[in-house]
Amino acid sequence: MIANNRTLSISEPNTKGGRTSNLGVAGLEGAMSFQRMQNGHTETSIGEKINNYFDQRELPMYKDKPYSYSATRRVAPFYRRWRFVGGVLLTVLILIHWSGLVSFSSNRGNNRGKDKGPWSWLAKSDTSSSLWDKRREKVKEAFMLSWDGYEQYAWGFDTYHPLSKNGGQMNDKGKGVGWIIVDALDTLMIMNLTSRLSHAREWISTSLNYDQDINMSTFETTIRMLGGLLSAHYLSNEFPDMAPLSDDDKGAPGEDLYLEKAADLADRLLGAFDSESGVPYASVNLKMAKGIASHTDAGASSTAEASSLQLEFKYLAYLTGEKNYWDKVEKVMEVIDNNGMEDGLLPIYIYATTGTFRGDNIRLGSRGDSYYEYLIKQYLQTAGEEPIYQDMWNQSLAGVRKHLITYSSPSHFTVLAERPQGLGGAISPKMDHLVCFMPGTIALGVTGGMTIEEAKKAGIWGKHEESQMRLATELTKTCWGMYKVMATGLAPEITHFRISNPPHMESDGPLDSADLTDEPRAQWRGDYDIKHNDNHNLQRPETVESLFYMWRITGNPMYREWGWEMFKNFVKYTAADDGAGFTSLAHANEIPPILKDNMESFWLAETLKYFYLLFSPKDLLPLDSIVINTEAHIFPRFKLARGLKTGWERKPRDQQGHIIQAPKQAASVGVQTETVKVEETANTASANGHGGGI
Repeated sequence: MIANNRTLSISEPNTKGGRTSNLGVAGLEGAMSFQRMQNGHTETSIGEKINNYFDQRELPMYKDKPYSYSATRRVAPFYRRWRFVGGVLLTVLILIHWSGLVSFSSNRGNNRGKDKGPWSWLAKSDTSSSLWDKRREKVKEAFMLSWDGYEQYAWGFDTYHPLSKNGGQMNDKGKGVGWIIVDALDTLMIMNLTSRLSHAREWISTSLNYDQDINMSTFETTIRMLGGLLSAHYLSNEFPDMAPLSDDDKGAPGEDLYLEKAADLADRLLGAFDSESGVPYASVNLKMAKGIASHTDAGASSTAEASSLQLEFKYLAYLTGEKNYWDKVEKVMEVIDNNGMEDGLLPIYIYATTGTFRGDNIRLGSRGDSYYEYLIKQYLQTAGEEPIYQDMWNQSLAGVRKHLITYSSPSHFTVLAERPQGLGGAISPKMDHLVCFMPGTIALGVTGGMTIEEAKKAGIWGKHEESQMRLATELTKTCWGMYKVMATGLAPEITHFRISNPPHMESDGPLDSADLTDEPRAQWRGDYDIKHNDNHNLQRPETVESLFYMWRITGNPMYREWGWEMFKNFVKYTAADDGAGFTSLAHANEIPPILKDNMESFWLAETLKYFYLLFSPKDLLPLDSIVINTEAHIFPRFKLARGLKTGWERKPRDQQGHIIQAPKQAASVGVQTETVKVEETANTASANGHGGGI
């Protein structure tokens, strides 16, 4: 997910939702010319920034005239003088192409409203060697536009509404917890936006206080706030040239600002784990450090939310030496795994009181997704020194392929479906956009972050890996199709698929999918069944996240091109008026779309960050040296040290993943043996200074 800065080069008429306004550059100057003056942080007007941008010769991507200007008028009088005509025509075309006014690429925009004015670059292509550098800069501009709009109209607030130009807090009783500011810190660093980072850091230093009597989501606060602070700490120390600030320097009074804030927040979040089972409650009161059961779902917590706190707390334990952070989140994994669910596939709710599951609904969308993501990432985080999590990942992925992978009809797109009534019930061919994290995660699990070529040279590539990578490739294509099928080119929140009856499962043999052609009435479009109530777009990052992983691991430039098309559509259809940023869409399958008036924090923290990394060189944050949390915050990989280790073991299981029960005649022996094992582990833990993980 990715972040800020606010001067998206807009030298064309302001076009939004397929509508083209009558504002030229002058109109934009008037509409967007305002001063930003907060805490002494003053900048020139947006109108001036736009004019200055056009003078930057190194990025000649905006032109004042339409690309079709004057060519036919010049050659018409010489129609019969073919030699002269040929020479002039060739010269004109070369000059026009050189100036960037027209592209000879076949990849042309379809929206005529974007061919002129501030968004003219949307309709252009560039074949120069700096193509991806220029595209990366466009992402940076989108971030700056979003951040500066927030800074101008809603600074310090947790939510931002770019259409109405105001903000709000997560809780009416609270003063703000930095929901947007903290979530975007590492994106500011990665994009080298020093002045904006300085302003954010100043707010964190002087205004951020978690000692508030407010109830917060345990999961969201952990992945966004704790994750954002820890990532900022890591990047500012490991990469001091990223948006360098003297306040971060060693020995400076504010050297450990991010880490100190993270530890304070984590101590408050620990109260959520004080349940009978050790599974965290859904919410926590920050002032009281007390967990609060969900007010819905019979008090059960979300499975994904309970099991997607581990990367953050484990990294904090590594930094501070406080093993309690490690033990709390590790205990959750043990309790979950001891349920012995078939083939490693879990229902989406779990009771914090008993540690047992509620219901049978199995899916990798909402409330299920990041449990699976954090299995392989926990293994990678500790440099492969905790193989227990790789084992759990392998079991779950095999379960997904056995029970959930099916194919659409008639075009055979790979679908990661749901089982609402459990594994014994019917399959539901539905994919949340959230599921689109999975192809990139599969690819990451195959190579550990290396490229395919590196994996082959290392001798860790075979038919099994080839099969998993094929699945990742096909799922990525399915997710890309969610974008192509929509009128705006922006995916719906939920997609249903038409499948055969009975459904063809992957275990019946993999099927080759059809091409995603551009024809408006292509047959493949009928495989996608978009419900009216599901066609909103919330600026989600999961597909571009997978594109990023697939590009880094396979090296196929197709994934970058897909990402560029996605990014252009976000700019084209979600821009707010007056340079206020970008907004979610209430309806994304009509033009012009209906706008929602909300900028999600993950638009800055994840979506734009992944676009930026997708268009960046591969040596920026190499995949084999980092692990990225489910909010796109960057952590390092590290080896177990300072007393940190895996404090539990998986119980023996049969081929379906069910825990093997001891025979009745040997029950007493089995209990005795198990008791001795627990006592030995506890004594060993005590001797090593912790009481962890049983």
